[in-house]
Amino acid sequence: MDLVIVESPAKSKTIEKYLGSSYKVVSSIGHIRDLATTGKYGLGIDIDNGFIPNYVPIKGKKKVITELKKLVKDANKVYLATDPDREGEAISWHLYDALGIKDSKYDRVLFYEITKDKVLEGIKNPRKIDYNLVKSQETRRFLDRIIGFRLSKLMQSKTSGKSAGRVQSVALKLIVDREREIQSFVPEEYYSITAKFQDFDSDLFKFKEEDISIKTLDEVKSILAKLQKDFIVESIESKTKNKISKLPFTTSTLQQEASTKLNFSAKKTMMLAQKMYEGIDIGTETVGLITYMRTDSVRLSDEFTSKTFQYIEKNFGKDYLGYIKKAKKNDNVQDAHEAIRPTSILRTPDSLKKYLTNDEFKLYNLIYKRTLSSLMADAKTLATTIIFDNNSYKFKTTGSVITFDGYLKVYGDFEDTKDNVLPDLKDKLNQTIESEEIIYEQHFTKPKPRYTEAKLIHEMEELGIGRPSTYATIMSNIKDRGYVNVEDKKFVPTEIGIEVTDKLQEYFSNIINVKYTANMEEDLDKIASGTLDNKKVLSDFYQIFDDTLKTAFKEMEKEKPVETGEMCPLCNSPLVIRKGKFGEFVACSNYPNCKYIKKEKKEEKVIIDCPNCDGKIIEKHSKKGKVFYGCNNYPKCKTAYWDLPTGESCPKCGEMLVIKNNEIKCVKCDYKKEETN
Repeated sequence: MDLVIVESPAKSKTIEKYLGSSYKVVSSIGHIRDLATTGKYGLGIDIDNGFIPNYVPIKGKKKVITELKKLVKDANKVYLATDPDREGEAISWHLYDALGIKDSKYDRVLFYEITKDKVLEGIKNPRKIDYNLVKSQETRRFLDRIIGFRLSKLMQSKTSGKSAGRVQSVALKLIVDREREIQSFVPEEYYSITAKFQDFDSDLFKFKEEDISIKTLDEVKSILAKLQKDFIVESIESKTKNKISKLPFTTSTLQQEASTKLNFSAKKTMMLAQKMYEGIDIGTETVGLITYMRTDSVRLSDEFTSKTFQYIEKNFGKDYLGYIKKAKKNDNVQDAHEAIRPTSILRTPDSLKKYLTNDEFKLYNLIYKRTLSSLMADAKTLATTIIFDNNSYKFKTTGSVITFDGYLKVYGDFEDTKDNVLPDLKDKLNQTIESEEIIYEQHFTKPKPRYTEAKLIHEMEELGIGRPSTYATIMSNIKDRGYVNVEDKKFVPTEIGIEVTDKLQEYFSNIINVKYTANMEEDLDKIASGTLDNKKVLSDFYQIFDDTLKTAFKEMEKEKPVETGEMCPLCNSPLVIRKGKFGEFVACSNYPNCKYIKKEKKEEKVIIDCPNCDGKIIEKHSKKGKVFYGCNNYPKCKTAYWDLPTGESCPKCGEMLVIKNNEIKCVKCDYKKEETN
């Protein structure tokens, strides 16, 4: 029997059905090994002897490795079928190395979509492990471990921050820099003048042939004094314009669009996409609904394109047939595999709705319609511009009407398709029409907005920092570390986030910056293509980093916490205000020698007097958060009730009456109090 090893248990079940009884498909459940946390600085990397890693089984994976070794020993052939990217390639190598698989006994296979045809095609076209891809992933892991461990240690000793990261800290810097732009922005006053007609408005934009900019109220009054109610219709121009559909989704654009249109976080989007890639039970079969969701390519296969064109012609007509669009050349794009698309254009969202959760349906619907619309004809709009003259002051009105919906027939729900219809003024050309009123409005210039998750991902992609597969993790990290808050869907840096950024820039501006991080991504790509030596990249980086880090540990000034004026009850050291993930708290300044934390006294919610002592029955919470009612003299008095006590005694046995399920009952016997009207 041949053995196929994949990463996901869900994927293994789907693939085993396709391959039949002569194959056994099992899962490694993700990575099986990672760097140890031993050795110099706990890095698990022997830096002094050429960056030699010390890999150990991940906690809980020893049993998985033992079971896989037995299966490998009994198998005729082993197919390593982990995900088709660098991370997947690295997992395949770890399996090969940890399980002791012989070269002659294994093949590496790639499944870009989990459908029967593509799985069988993958098995028929095997290759060996690509060690350049493995080296690239390993180099990224080394860099992230070195920077993450050592910079985090520095931040923990010198600031209120808990961690730093190669890409995470650059993303945080973008947020902090934008916040500072906003805080230092000085608004400038300006004015607009609008003529209001019966069915439309028209805005002042020129005087004679010169663009006009109105800065003061005096300028407004001067212009208004020269304007009359009557406007001459100077010109009417109508043009047919093509509205082009967007390209199919990459990982980045999917995360952005799902954030904007569905209000999904990047993490949630990737979790749902992973599930749909691995396989969904759709009644007749379990099948992957979308292609692999980690990609930076917008390419679609010839086979899929051909079938989709047939589908468009059959369901919408020849007029709706589009063309294959190509993205602008981008050196950062690896183009290893296709865009994110449905595995079959025949699996419409409506036909699958009953098999999907509400969120799965929303995301599949978005992916399906984006892909389908990308191959449909351009929409056509009739854009009309009317220019009015009033004493040499020029006013402009624009309108637009869709004359052919094209791709919008499918993707219209996700774009603004509202018509702006203007009245037909052709018979009024060179004649006057009367305005109802002419008004002015005061405005102020605004700074750039704070980053939303979608905008930050877009910015990172444009700058070439990080990779599509890392964006979701970065978004989660900066939130989970308490470095940003999310207000009105926008990132606002916290005091800790600003402090960590400033300290890093004080010493590591040569490494924690956009250019260095983008160049490192290019170097990782070169390692993957075999044109750059990974040891040289690591050595060059470490020489700069290590020297700077040692200087920072010596010279970086530790922020002094603010004293409260109180003394620690345990060691008599001053109590200080510290910053944590969940806000400020008061603790001992002698930490870590003294770990005293002042507990804020919570107002007790008194329910009744305790029937067994002089205490009060108050509302409490169990370790699992469940509400109960107990004596505040605990542990001396252990009186407690799971249900709300009334303070009345049971007439039958004398125990407490409580309210349970809208009834008054005894906690001990079967007595129930009858309601009286």
